[in-house]
Amino acid sequence: MSLSLRIKERAAELGFCKTRIVAANRLETEGDLFFRWLETGFHGEMAWINREPEKRIDPKQIFPDARSLVVLAMNYYTPHAHDDSTPAGKISRYAWGDDYHDVMRERLRDLLEWIKMEDPEADGKICVDTTPVLEKAWAVRAGIGWLGKHTNVITPTHGSWVFLGEIILNLEVEYDTAIVEDHCGSCTACIDACPTNAIVKPYVVDSRKCISYATIELRDETLPAEIAANQNGWLYGCDICQDVCPWNRFEKPTKEMRFEPRNNETSLPLESLAEMQHDEYVERFRGSAMKRAKLSGLKRNAAAISLLKGEP
Repeated sequence: MSLSLRIKERAAELGFCKTRIVAANRLETEGDLFFRWLETGFHGEMAWINREPEKRIDPKQIFPDARSLVVLAMNYYTPHAHDDSTPAGKISRYAWGDDYHDVMRERLRDLLEWIKMEDPEADGKICVDTTPVLEKAWAVRAGIGWLGKHTNVITPTHGSWVFLGEIILNLEVEYDTAIVEDHCGSCTACIDACPTNAIVKPYVVDSRKCISYATIELRDETLPAEIAANQNGWLYGCDICQDVCPWNRFEKPTKEMRFEPRNNETSLPLESLAEMQHDEYVERFRGSAMKRAKLSGLKRNAAAISLLKGEP
């Protein structure tokens, strides 16, 4: 069995639902689209995206010995719903369980160590979101799935409920060449459903209009009026464009228990957030992706939901 096939077999054992391997060449066309997106200002106040953008399209600028890119997807779907029985703020599905950065990083590190044992000449670098890599572009190039009109990668087998990660390797191995055809067709469900019109045209999102961006990344003391008026109860993130996607009928429950909702919570009571102190916040969100918004951000988001509902 080739090393490529053995890597995929081991990745499946570690919980990845899809693994593809491609040459670590510069992303030319995808890079041009990315630079135009930046020039338009669609990244909003996420200055880190515009920092050393060349690294995002050329793996050799991250890992000089790069020869191959192992692209992996991990299913995070759990079959639960938001609790609307009490005044609460909805949490995006990806943040229900443990921080996916931690889970993915551990599994990718295990896989890289295994590769090194298989080939003593092997070396590499693991990448999980925070590393400057155009993950979705690489997932499309590698054949993990296609880029949906909502700009999430859609897989034919698991829909869009997947996390992405990469290992940049110094080895040349057998590469995957098949790509997944775009199956969005004439569907505009995600565009039509977005309450803030953040999907300004197919395959392009203006972050400044996005509920996820506003409730997670934006550091302003108050939410933009257009966001607050159309928040739809979202406390942290937003899943509307994925919830309405017809391809998510192929969703399958993940086997990773760490993605199950913490404390069985898919929403958080607004009153408890309003009263939450820093020490409680630190304990409650330790190891959670929700710490990204900070306590001040969660309180701001909760206050906006309460105001819209006319609650004290």
